[in-house]
Amino acid sequence: MQKIESPRIKPEFFNLTQKSDEDKLETLFTQNKVLSVCDDYREEELELFQVKNPSLVYTPDFKAKFEANLAELDKNQPADKRGVWVYFPWSGCLSHILPEADFWLVRTARNRNLISSEEQDKFYNATVGIGGLSVGSSVAFALVLQGGAKHLKLADLDRLALSNTNRILTGVDNLGVLKVEMAAKRIYEINPYAEIELFPDGITPDNIEKFFDGLDIVIDELDNLAVKYLIREQAKKHQIAVVMAADNGDNAVVDVERYDLDPNTPFFHGRMGDVNYEMLSKLDKFGIGKTITKHIGPENVTERMQQSLLEMGKTIVSWPQLGGAALINGAAVAYCVRKILNGQELESNRALVQLDEKLIPSYNTPEQRQRRQSVADSFKKIFGLWGNLT
Repeated sequence: MQKIESPRIKPEFFNLTQKSDEDKLETLFTQNKVLSVCDDYREEELELFQVKNPSLVYTPDFKAKFEANLAELDKNQPADKRGVWVYFPWSGCLSHILPEADFWLVRTARNRNLISSEEQDKFYNATVGIGGLSVGSSVAFALVLQGGAKHLKLADLDRLALSNTNRILTGVDNLGVLKVEMAAKRIYEINPYAEIELFPDGITPDNIEKFFDGLDIVIDELDNLAVKYLIREQAKKHQIAVVMAADNGDNAVVDVERYDLDPNTPFFHGRMGDVNYEMLSKLDKFGIGKTITKHIGPENVTERMQQSLLEMGKTIVSWPQLGGAALINGAAVAYCVRKILNGQELESNRALVQLDEKLIPSYNTPEQRQRRQSVADSFKKIFGLWGNLT
């Protein structure tokens, strides 16, 4: 794949009450670097007034009171000098937005009551590390959409390929771009005030200490099982929780490992048995699929996924993944992260998000259970998982 060099992956801020910023912005226009302008600032101020004065919204004099407030603001400072202007170098877009505190207040207004103000504050100010940006990008976007994780560390060594776009929420304009940069651009476009540290070499034995420095929680969405092991070593050392989700057909498997509550929590819930970094680092693609299946539990793997794992290297290149499952995983992990950061009850455990079980009427009939068990037994035998799975 051709290496794509991205523009600077960080937005630039301009406060037009400062002459120096005004001059810098004028230079961008002169150099034809501003390709589009988004200025909906009056509407943002309207929403801010509504959020701060909810009891007025449905009263007859709301419009008059808002216009009086706006007139007072205009008297003190023209609209184009209020708030900040944000320039996104990768797209050439210039946007006019509220100052951070007001921006955050309006962005999270529809979260209110579902997430308390105290919970939202803890969620926003946390530092979250995400390793692996296939499913991990869905996690990152879900966290940021909900007004969480202002501080992010993103690690992935791969560049976006066309085959990734069945499950990563991005466009073909990012093909060949580093996944960490692709994700960072989308996050900054949602929350320009985000603070993101990129690890374009992925997580390695050489940089893992730096990656974990200052983290409140870590999300493991890596394919590399050896690095997954290193993550748990560091999580145990730093006493922080690990959350991981794996797509399973249309379904999801979510694992929570609370090394913050008990540093002696078994790695991978003990489901992989006696493994170590050296052993896991020697696995090939087939061995990785086999070990992940062992962790998920063959009895939990959907029938079509079982069939697919047996076809790797024959009729398909790798294990299949669906975009819908990636989005489910993102939402589920974001839920776990928010609960853990706010000290709410969430134990080391596993949750199976089984749409098939909940929505297909015949799924739990005795005949279907017996048929699935027979298929699973055959799969375990062929795939080399027969016998003791711990």
